[in-house]
Amino acid sequence: MFRAFLLSRDDDGNRSHAITELEDSDLPDRPVIVAVDYSTLNYKDGLAIVNGAPIVRIWPMVPGIDLAGTVITSDDPTWAPGDGVIVNGWDVGESHWGGMATKAAMDGGWLTPLPDAYTSRQAMAVGTAGYTAMLCVLALEEHDITPDSGPVVVTGAAGGVGSVAVAILAELGYEVVASSGRFETEGGYLRELGASELIGRDELSGPARPLGKTRFAGGIDTVGSHTLANIVSQTQPHGCVAACGLAQGMDFPGSVAPFILRAVTLAGINCVYEPPERRAQAWSRLARDLDTAKLDAMTATIGLSDVAAAAAAILAGEIRGRVVINVNN
Repeated sequence: MFRAFLLSRDDDGNRSHAITELEDSDLPDRPVIVAVDYSTLNYKDGLAIVNGAPIVRIWPMVPGIDLAGTVITSDDPTWAPGDGVIVNGWDVGESHWGGMATKAAMDGGWLTPLPDAYTSRQAMAVGTAGYTAMLCVLALEEHDITPDSGPVVVTGAAGGVGSVAVAILAELGYEVVASSGRFETEGGYLRELGASELIGRDELSGPARPLGKTRFAGGIDTVGSHTLANIVSQTQPHGCVAACGLAQGMDFPGSVAPFILRAVTLAGINCVYEPPERRAQAWSRLARDLDTAKLDAMTATIGLSDVAAAAAAILAGEIRGRVVINVNN
């Protein structure tokens, strides 16, 4: 037997969720069985739990796009019982049962070794959000955006990706401009993470000019839509903006002018299907460049019984930083 937070849908399309006791035979037929210690709550998980479609593609579904735990059994020669592993992406929690359960069945290619620098809880405090933030930082570096280049803006700065991005950039010596709809209440928190300047969400959320006054050397955007268009229009020549979210919308109501007249790069970040080498690079850099004291300060731990309320809260923009789920609690 194992315990899972299970999303269900009846023949009339009515959705429900419950913490359910399942048999091992209910697990998907996959070669590696993992005893899960922790999962996380991400924005995408909130969408899956509260709204279902289009995130959830099969029913019933165990949500959770992240997990950390220990291999129990393996028919994949790459993994052996006792191996500490993490999973981020690969459509887990969307098309395949995910991490909000005490056991999970995974393909071997989806697994990443648990980094030596982290406990399983700390790895989930990083989770997809922190891993995505690191991919964004790598994109800026690969486009020659250095601390000497100028300010870097981070949108949704009090959220999971944003909090980790602010902390990493500050650790690396960047001047960080933190944009948040909660900067008045979360300003102290963001400054503790390393933000140099705080700006309100509304400064970037309206219609963008084709070319705005240059303000940023680069950006990490979790919001999309008008916010992303504004950042791009205000990015200096040869700057780079890493886009990884769509909380405001999937549209990009902007102009090609910054790309043509200023040679700005818009770098799309998709953490779901990155190859093992890129994942290893990101996790190695996280271990080096993310202050674990700051990581602990931005992280709260909940149990499976708290997941539904937390999912609604993350969609309402009421969650600060990272939420780790102790699936055994």
